[in-house]
Amino acid sequence: MKLVTFSAGDAEKLGVVTGAEGAETVLDLAAAAARAGRPDEAFGSMLALIAAGPAGLDRVRAMIDARAGEADLTRPLGETRLLAPIPVPPQMRDFSVFPDHITDAPVGMRRIIARMKGDEAGALALKPDADVPPIYREKPIYYFTNRFSVVGTGTDVRWPTYSRIMDYELEFGIVLGKGGSDIAHADARGHVFGYMVFNDFSARDAQLAEMQGMLGPAKGKSFDAGNAMGPYLVTADAVTDPYALKAVARVNGEVWTDSSTAGMLHSFEDMIAYVSRSETLHAGEFFGSGTVNGGCGLEHDRFLKHGDVVELSVEGLGTLTNRVLRTDA
Repeated sequence: MKLVTFSAGDAEKLGVVTGAEGAETVLDLAAAAARAGRPDEAFGSMLALIAAGPAGLDRVRAMIDARAGEADLTRPLGETRLLAPIPVPPQMRDFSVFPDHITDAPVGMRRIIARMKGDEAGALALKPDADVPPIYREKPIYYFTNRFSVVGTGTDVRWPTYSRIMDYELEFGIVLGKGGSDIAHADARGHVFGYMVFNDFSARDAQLAEMQGMLGPAKGKSFDAGNAMGPYLVTADAVTDPYALKAVARVNGEVWTDSSTAGMLHSFEDMIAYVSRSETLHAGEFFGSGTVNGGCGLEHDRFLKHGDVVELSVEGLGTLTNRVLRTDA
């Protein structure tokens, strides 16, 4: 199922996408339950539905069967303002597990430094290392990002005033359906509620400066609207193999990234087992995959401009679209 959070006036509502491709509609789940005479707290928000577990999803399926054909409970998908599926996640971690990105992104950073020094020839001569640093093979490396700066598809991203080098990052991620600590690897897949597309917008010049402190990205990643996700939260049962999905990034309609979700050094199951060691995870938390191979402008030596429209598509998970605007433009 494709679950959404959508705007209805001043309210945030939970919906599910129904109908054939090209004619999809969004069923208002709370309104459908009320009409059925069975108001359901699980339909109050995405987090409430996740907390309801498998029984909650069964009730969604029942509502689809019973009410999806009622026009006043549905609205055309194309005319619906979608928000981030979880507007404020309980927690957000973003990993780095795609080997080409791990080796190529630092070269992009060194190119920026060379150009700051006026050394264009040196910038163009830079080459990636032959392999990733060993730590990336040993452990799924991650950082925490700002869970309050999340936006959905169709939202304009105002670039932070302190940055001039704008970049996208094509990722996908999981939402946990249940928590726990010391989760066994064999049980980890059962903790995945669903998947969605993620754009980890990055202020590269700010990131370059602060990474010298060796504590991970801060203002290079954390700014208002810096985390875009959606358009849907696709339930785990609808994704047969999350590690073999086509992944494409387009900027103003031009393909900048043509990649896939294959080749991760660590799976989401690895991540769950690793992070949960002596640490309690919670339902609704988001784990980002990190940038897919070739999945950002830094790797291709090209960056975003004021007014650019970025479309990130992952097979089966939909297309996440955002326009980037310079605040001072």
